[in-house]
Amino acid sequence: MNIRMITAAGLLLALAGCSTTTTTTKAAIIPLLAKNPVQDRWEGQSAGRFFAAYGPPLSDRDESGNRVYTWRGGYKNVTVKTKEGKTTGKRSLSCKADIVTNQSYEIRSVRILGDQPGVSGPSYCAELLAPSPKVEKAEKADSTD
Repeated sequence: MNIRMITAAGLLLALAGCSTTTTTTKAAIIPLLAKNPVQDRWEGQSAGRFFAAYGPPLSDRDESGNRVYTWRGGYKNVTVKTKEGKTTGKRSLSCKADIVTNQSYEIRSVRILGDQPGVSGPSYCAELLAPSPKVEKAEKADSTD
């Protein structure tokens, strides 16, 4: 029994002595500091405007004097194609986010909870909730035709 305890203690000491060091480079920090395009688009806007455009929230709760709305939407089925143009199947897209508002119903932050690769970029939520000006103009032109 004592031999087992001594062996276990020795093993723990040996493992405790092992460590890895990492150096944080500027290139590693910059993505962490990158702004959220959805946050940039909606911060300071009325939550009513957001929900009118994208649908009502699933739920809401109070958190530190703010109101947090959990929203999910943007349901879309897309066809997946290879680089050669061959169809390989379909994919369902959606976005889930917490919309944090102050007492004036103004959006303070947007936290993306569920995201997927988009049709033309790495974030479907960003494509849906903060489209580039080119995409917004094209969508407006399509809706007036």
